[in-house]
Amino acid sequence: MADPFTDLCVEMLMPLGTVRVRRMFGGQGLYVDGLFLALIDNGQLFLKSDDINRARFDAAGCAHFTFPKDGETVVTSYRRPPEDALESPPLMLPWARLAMEA
Repeated sequence: MADPFTDLCVEMLMPLGTVRVRRMFGGQGLYVDGLFLALIDNGQLFLKSDDINRARFDAAGCAHFTFPKDGETVVTSYRRPPEDALESPPLMLPWARLAMEA
């Protein structure tokens, strides 16, 4: 059984297809129709981004997923969606679609 935040994230992504959750690196990976597009770490959702959609995430002030490695901080291409996106699937949908396209 998943925790309430994971359940919320699955609900937000369901309009895009079948959502699966897999444990990974102490967090969880979220797959939509087999495509890895998001992760949950420490109760925060991060969506996949790329060079094409980076400006949209930057403009919305979306933080990167980072982790420590060998005394350094690794900055990934995964980004938090805007806070209001977690309020309903219609608000999350544009951000989730960007992650699917990345």
